[in-house]
Amino acid sequence: MSDPARWSSPEMVARLRRRRSSELRFRRLGAGAVGLAIAALVVLLATIAWNGASAFVRTQVALDVDFDPAIVGAVARPAEGPESEIDWAALVREALLREFPEVAGRSERRALLGLVSRGARDAVRARLLGDPSLVGRRERVWVPAAADVDGLVKGQLPRDPAASGRLSAQELGWIAALEERGLVRRVFDWSFLLAGDSREPELAGVGGAVMGSLLTLLVTLAVAFPLGVAAAVYLEEFAPHSRATELIELNINNLAAVPSIVFGILGLAFFLGTLGLPRSAPLVGGLTLALMTLPTIIVAGRAAILAVPPSIREAARGLGASPLQVVVHHVLPLALPGILTGTIIGMARALGETAPLLMIGMVAFVVDVPHSFTDAATALPVQIYLWADSPERAFVEKVSGAILVLLGFLGAMNGTAIWLRQRFERRW
Repeated sequence: MSDPARWSSPEMVARLRRRRSSELRFRRLGAGAVGLAIAALVVLLATIAWNGASAFVRTQVALDVDFDPAIVGAVARPAEGPESEIDWAALVREALLREFPEVAGRSERRALLGLVSRGARDAVRARLLGDPSLVGRRERVWVPAAADVDGLVKGQLPRDPAASGRLSAQELGWIAALEERGLVRRVFDWSFLLAGDSREPELAGVGGAVMGSLLTLLVTLAVAFPLGVAAAVYLEEFAPHSRATELIELNINNLAAVPSIVFGILGLAFFLGTLGLPRSAPLVGGLTLALMTLPTIIVAGRAAILAVPPSIREAARGLGASPLQVVVHHVLPLALPGILTGTIIGMARALGETAPLLMIGMVAFVVDVPHSFTDAATALPVQIYLWADSPERAFVEKVSGAILVLLGFLGAMNGTAIWLRQRFERRW
């Protein structure tokens, strides 16, 4: 038996005190590390949110457009000429000149027209085509402002001509006059979420990239999930223990750690070079990302299947179930939460990948929103890369806004995974 006097000796008390002190320091270091990581994450997300919140807001300028029948008569009377021959820019220019009749020189007119985006003519065109009865009338149309005007109204550019460097004193005066007349407003920018890419920062949107990512992930999921689950089931339940099986397992584990650029080179050589599939298409991007995601799903699937208690299998066999029935009716339903978790982890990795998509040409400038798996498209990470590489100052907020959309996309995927895991999880 232990001697009580030994535990109360000065040496043992000092040893216990040192041990408790070291444990306390270790706990504090761990709590400090967690706190530092949380603080860094909060600062990162707050910075992105602060810079990207303005991307969801756009500045508009009101123009009293005179839909002169001599210019737009083809809309009401198509026999007079095709609608494509209408000079929509002239309508925008005349509306601006009515607000500032003192502008006379050619350079001043060009500067005045530069206050609104090139998308202004599209806004005027869409308004008239939506209501042809406007021919011969004067109607107020809100059009998008130019990128520099948008940055000025949002407070991103100084209103001092000497400090601005982007807008002259005359242009600042025109903007101030428009604001005093109530002809400038800020509205939620739905086009940022719905439109495709554009050379003009104020017109660029992530709609095309979001649709491209969605189509790409659908192809990835349709290919990688069934193949990954089937391979995991075979290796864990049916494959014989041999050197060939061990070699396959070793290669799968190694493929899970291969850099993603290698899969991009494989996709470039096989899907584009050998099979001749369309370049810069979600179909090719999804197949390439499926190759990258497949090892992750197989490893996670095998771990989930292995976690099913052997008693479940033995009870099913005792009731006369075949090996396939044991797997389909008992093992897979119990392993499904773990398989889904591994699948979402692989899909989340695929969502954030850029290098493989760059190799297969999904870095192209795509204006239109893709509607099929073979249309030219880009993905959200690639879109962020393109905007970050742009010299235009207005694309800075677009980058942060696109990152917020990407994080929202990722959060939706993780939320779906948690719901599915709780929905199919069984406890015993």
